[in-house]
Amino acid sequence: MSLATDRGKLQPADKPTLYKQIRIDIERRILTGEWPPGHRIPFEHELMSRYGCSRMTVSKALSELAQADLIERRRKAGSFVRRPTFLSAVLKIADIRAEISALGRSYGYELIQCSRRPANATDRTRLGAGKSGKVIAIACRHSADNVPFAIEDRLIDLDAVPEAAAADFATEPPGSWLLHHVPWTEAEHSISAIVADEQAAAALDIAIGAPCLVIDRHTWRSARPLTAVRLLYPGESHKLVARFRGG
Repeated sequence: MSLATDRGKLQPADKPTLYKQIRIDIERRILTGEWPPGHRIPFEHELMSRYGCSRMTVSKALSELAQADLIERRRKAGSFVRRPTFLSAVLKIADIRAEISALGRSYGYELIQCSRRPANATDRTRLGAGKSGKVIAIACRHSADNVPFAIEDRLIDLDAVPEAAAADFATEPPGSWLLHHVPWTEAEHSISAIVADEQAAAALDIAIGAPCLVIDRHTWRSARPLTAVRLLYPGESHKLVARFRGG
């Protein structure tokens, strides 16, 4: 009887091993933004005390997190939440609000449209997601000293960023909100130029046919798509600058 009863119980082998539980706990804190990029992970001896385990167990958990590009381990300094890296050698992911303020200009934000909907085939293609349940589609305009600075067309995958459903994008620019709340591990920029059509010309207060700078950006977290955005700038007032060093 006792043997049958024991077999009916959840055995220890069915539970996550301790090193996996440590990894899952730390991963959750990173992916929810509780521990932002640059945050120092508790030292190994602190984790050993917290979980009542050996240094080898802690080290195995941290090694897996480092392999997943979620943390970086620095000799003698400890482990830290990894700062995002990106593929583009030209641009970093900038907060437009902070960028305009840094220029000493007055920032303005206008939400043009915001809708939550089931993802369609076009949304999935744009996000690069094999499947996606719902998305938030946002169109907004940024201005500097009451002059249009950029218009933004963005998709956020709600399966990957469920907390975006509660964000108030009527008052908070989506790019600023994402940078402060959602950690990412990889980004890609595509830069092109177009001439303004009637809609873009009206939104940017420029002439139809005027040159525009286009930046298409995708961001991922551990290979999972988070957001896709197209930023459209008046070409006359924007330029890209990059400095490179020889090998």
